[in-house]
Amino acid sequence: MLRFGNGSGPVAIILPPLFEEHNRTRRLMVELARALAASGLNAVIPDLPGQGESMTPTEYATIEAWQAATAALIATVSEGGPPHLASLRGAAILDSVPGTASVWRFAPVPGRAVLNDLRRAEAVSGRRDWSGFSIDSPPARLVGNAINWALYAGLEGHSALGTPPVPLRTLRLESDPALADRKLAGAPLWRRAEPGDDAELARALADDLAEWVRHCGG
Repeated sequence: MLRFGNGSGPVAIILPPLFEEHNRTRRLMVELARALAASGLNAVIPDLPGQGESMTPTEYATIEAWQAATAALIATVSEGGPPHLASLRGAAILDSVPGTASVWRFAPVPGRAVLNDLRRAEAVSGRRDWSGFSIDSPPARLVGNAINWALYAGLEGHSALGTPPVPLRTLRLESDPALADRKLAGAPLWRRAEPGDDAELARALADDLAEWVRHCGG
């Protein structure tokens, strides 16, 4: 994981988007974390099992493993009090893990939307029918990701985001018609073919998240 800040004071755990969206938004997350550190907060960006630079092969990743890793990280950084959880995109399926002071979401989507994006991208290369994929099948490859049945079924079954038992704030882009507490100008970097950045958007996200953390007692 990447850590930013002086180590004292409130901590924001930034949960990255899943699969390829992680790579496309990595610079945005780092710029966000650096801006948080400059404002006096601490930030942590983990790589979930099977994601990012994790040594775990993607085919062994499950939602339960991601939840366990998130819970372990929360426990690790909670010396100064419960951390604040900031989830981006599909990582919102993990932000109801207990032990946090608040949850802040940016452009959240449920697991099924994540899976649908992978299936649409895979359809370009030929495969359009997934009805034959089952518990007895070997891991399927979606856009270069080996995904086991448990993860596939878990994402498929996650059709709506839950409400965590702590204060929640949601931000989205102005182009996103879904409900949000605030909407920001900017491009959906996760849709681009190559990784990119948006310094203005990162600063706006950092300012909002910093204010939210302090509002929630951080």
